[in-house]
Amino acid sequence: MKQVLALFDIRQKVDYKTEVLSGITVAMALVPEAVAFAFLAGLSPLTGLYAAFVMGLITAILGGRPGMISGATGAVAIIFVGLIREIKDLNPEAGLDTITPNILATVVLAGVIQIVAGLLKLGKFMRLVPQPVIFGFVNGLAVIIFSAQLSQFTVDSTDPNAPWMQGVQLFTFVGLVVVAMLIIWLLPKLTKVIPAALVAIVAIWGIVALFGIDTTTVGDMASIQGEFPPFEIPSIPFRWETLELILPYAVIVAGVGLIESLLTLNIVDELTGTRGRGNKEAIAQGTANILSGLFSGMGGCAMIGQSLINISSGARARLSGIIAAVMLLIFILFGSSLIEQLPMAALTGLMIMVSIGTFEWASLRTFGKMPKSDILVMLAVTLITVFVHNLALAVLVGVIISALVFAWDNAKRIRARKHIDENGAKVYEIYGPLFFGSVQAFQEKFIPSEDPAEIIVDFQESRVVDMSAIEALNKLTERYQKEGKKIHLRHLSSDCVQLLKNADKLIDVNIVEDPTYKVVSDSLS
Repeated sequence: MKQVLALFDIRQKVDYKTEVLSGITVAMALVPEAVAFAFLAGLSPLTGLYAAFVMGLITAILGGRPGMISGATGAVAIIFVGLIREIKDLNPEAGLDTITPNILATVVLAGVIQIVAGLLKLGKFMRLVPQPVIFGFVNGLAVIIFSAQLSQFTVDSTDPNAPWMQGVQLFTFVGLVVVAMLIIWLLPKLTKVIPAALVAIVAIWGIVALFGIDTTTVGDMASIQGEFPPFEIPSIPFRWETLELILPYAVIVAGVGLIESLLTLNIVDELTGTRGRGNKEAIAQGTANILSGLFSGMGGCAMIGQSLINISSGARARLSGIIAAVMLLIFILFGSSLIEQLPMAALTGLMIMVSIGTFEWASLRTFGKMPKSDILVMLAVTLITVFVHNLALAVLVGVIISALVFAWDNAKRIRARKHIDENGAKVYEIYGPLFFGSVQAFQEKFIPSEDPAEIIVDFQESRVVDMSAIEALNKLTERYQKEGKKIHLRHLSSDCVQLLKNADKLIDVNIVEDPTYKVVSDSLS
């Protein structure tokens, strides 16, 4: 019973008014996003709305980060564009009745992959994402959120080729957007009793209704009226060819969804000063995607924009996410005629303020102060996020560049201090890690022909890291053996010793016995 109460944040300190009002605000912001992303994927608007409901509800209940909002996202929708293109290449006559089941099956399979990732505790690998990558990712998302609002300044936001608004229509829309932004900016300075975003939406709605202003509304995008999400197992042929078609896209959906969700979780952690559970979130995302695919939804992941709206409104518990999902369903079932009258200017102003709040302005101060490699990583991730719209690729490129820079920097740090001890042996004191990047510099520090008969290599300030390092030691001892000289290894750590012993079963580890430290048992004959 205690676990059930904890699940819904009962008995915890919860500001119910804030949670409910924040949930309602988020629900309103979810509507145009879900419809737009469904259009982006070439699907029915209800497919996006159903995904927003199912994803939002399941992750709010089961997720590892209370207060985080999930739903249909552009990052996932873009992936389906490629799948749809491939389906049409195979069958030019394919319509939504053929495309939709394949997408739903892909979502279900992606959910299974995410659950497996959570059970294997792969969420811990997010610790390997460097701060410059996170800065670049967040800044890229901020730019995407902002650029996505530009379509609202055209005469038809659903048509990518639609012309810009002109004259009175444009000035009216811009004016309403600015008023919404000013309310969101100024109201928290006066009071935080009511979420500023909700006040802005209601205020713009009231201004438009009171003065009879002709401006675009949610209903101009599409009708959101529908029924309860229907349960249906995707009607696809269960053949190997089908799996070959959807599996690559399912893997990408799972990867992109997990990366965006776990990075969003980290961002919310920083904002709230608390710590979420990445592996639990991965399992929740997977469960939500499976149910989304079974209940006619296009799937999705965590939404950084809506999550920031929720957090900035003061919500910290699971209740706000549950309210947002339930209110979204109520809009679909009963309130479509009302929500379709909601001015898009209010939501556009809200999302622009979200993009401004999302951007890490502090990252701009790193120019000239942080290493150039970190600046390069941050810019690369930002540009890939903005122009390629592949978040998984952006993060992967950032991590790879950071890893290569780290390896290069450490490769240059290996040093050797040399001296002759009281017995006439030459001692090489090694500083810095010995690994694949530093083996060449390590080898160049030794000249066997010029050294005395006995050599000691001291690793007290170093570590043997990988197989390349072991092979370097092997080659070094061979060089001294050819000169008829003896070499000892000193102060190897226990893990280095074990690494050498394990490698001895795979390659001929040519290390001379060190009778003093008893590091290695093998000796040259």
